[in-house]
Amino acid sequence: MQQSISWQSSVSIFKTGVIVKQLGFAVGIPFGLIALFIGLTSGKSNDTIYALGLVGALLFLSWIFVLLVYRGQYQVEFVLDEKGVLCRTQPKQHRINRTINTLTVMLGLLSGKPSVAGAGMLAESRQEVFLQWQRISKVKRDPRRQIIILWSGRMEQIALFCTRDNYLQVEQFVLWKTQQHNEVEVE
Repeated sequence: MQQSISWQSSVSIFKTGVIVKQLGFAVGIPFGLIALFIGLTSGKSNDTIYALGLVGALLFLSWIFVLLVYRGQYQVEFVLDEKGVLCRTQPKQHRINRTINTLTVMLGLLSGKPSVAGAGMLAESRQEVFLQWQRISKVKRDPRRQIIILWSGRMEQIALFCTRDNYLQVEQFVLWKTQQHNEVEVE
């Protein structure tokens, strides 16, 4: 068996189920709760329609921003080796992310909104994620879409976006390494 595998992938943000689901949790739930709160507390006034329109406009502008800045693509690279799995944003997209995250932190601090600054810092910290093999507790395989999802606990996960050419090789490597280190739930 190989000692390491590495590859790069360009994944459509709005057409990949794993990413859409994560966006749904990260963006959909907060905006949905805000819309629900506005709808329930405002009654049937014109201000309610205006507020809900602003929420919708913000979601639409965010979608346009992702399409323009990132061209709707998530540029990622993976390295699987003896120690674990490394998932990181490709260099060009990482530079764009760093600029946006730095601006978010600075504008959050300047506007007196520490939660905005914290969101920028959190986003920057997730540009490179590493999971050790012994920490992986669940592996979910999707050969049709060439995706393997690795979980470490409930909240930490990495989705391996494989190519048609390397899916079987990556799947075998992942199963071999995870079964060496611990008992892993495999789907």
